[in-house]
Amino acid sequence: MPFGPFRAPPIRIQPYYGFRNRERMTISCRALRSGKRDAGARFQPSGRWQALRTMIAQFASREVPDIAVELEVRDRDGTAHRHRAVTDSEGYASFDIALDPAQDLSETTVWEVVTFHWHNREGGQAVDGHVLVPGRDAALGVISDIDDTVIETGITGNLRAIARNWRRVLMQMPDERLLVPQADVFYTALGGGAVLKDGEGAAGERLPAPHHPFFYVSSSPWNLFSYLVAFMKSRNLPLGPLMLRDWGLNRDTFGSGSHGAHKTQAIHRIIEAYPALRFALIGDDTQGDLTAFAKVVADHPGRIRAVFIRRAGDPFTPEEREAKATIESADVPLWLGDDYETGHEFLRSIGLASDGEAEEIVRMVDGTGKTGSGESEKGAS
Repeated sequence: MPFGPFRAPPIRIQPYYGFRNRERMTISCRALRSGKRDAGARFQPSGRWQALRTMIAQFASREVPDIAVELEVRDRDGTAHRHRAVTDSEGYASFDIALDPAQDLSETTVWEVVTFHWHNREGGQAVDGHVLVPGRDAALGVISDIDDTVIETGITGNLRAIARNWRRVLMQMPDERLLVPQADVFYTALGGGAVLKDGEGAAGERLPAPHHPFFYVSSSPWNLFSYLVAFMKSRNLPLGPLMLRDWGLNRDTFGSGSHGAHKTQAIHRIIEAYPALRFALIGDDTQGDLTAFAKVVADHPGRIRAVFIRRAGDPFTPEEREAKATIESADVPLWLGDDYETGHEFLRSIGLASDGEAEEIVRMVDGTGKTGSGESEKGAS
């Protein structure tokens, strides 16, 4: 049995952001062996070799199976409910809970605090988790890619792309990474606001969230959850649930088709959870986002308010041209550009920017949010 300085670190629980509607709550976590519970502390700038060690540690995670985890959820009246799950072979525990009785929504969008409980060799442990709850006044949700949409990264894609970008992936901390130019301004205009703070709340409490609920889908591995959250906080980007995935070293992991399948499945789950919301979809053209979004538009008629694709790669493939035609034939406003500054102008033109000018435009045009044929491709290349 290990002892002294060679004793294995204690088991901790890494919560991931969840979401709920009136009837169901979805949230997950992972059991890991780690001596550090403060995610932010892991990513402080401390030299290139320390950064490399930190990032290797993110991928060489020591997951712990067969750990009993209890999730504490409190009703609006303060009644506590506990739900139990056991971690799988990769250390994950998932909760998909029917809320009985159904829980009312706040007027505005909030983060609700839940608590995970487990035991390790030091005794009973607890850590807060956060669940995004769109408010009754929310009419628009935002579903965004991450990789090359808000952060310039090579962490997903084929092996060649990963090799080309290994240095910035493994040797830069979150606040050293490059934000896609104007992404912060663009996302704020879409309704981003309050940034979730560390160390706040207890089970049942409610914390401020952006007016429009944000959700993120990415093929980055769950190992990078804390890293990506730290990056978003460092840039004051609106936080929301991150739909990441397991990242095995196989052909399916690196293909753009796998990326698209993961993305469409995640988007379907979000849209189906909130039948009263319409959604803006944001992505880029490096991994099939346009094709994936077109399928979402076709599968959910009337539910997509606008599609935004940042042009960063090669000319459109035949599949992407077909996807573009699908979106346009559904009368969904489509922005194709390489500069979020022009995207911000497009936001205002269709009434989605969160300032007074947008409200004035909505009153002046036909009120449907549709634009002229030239406006929908402003900035297209």
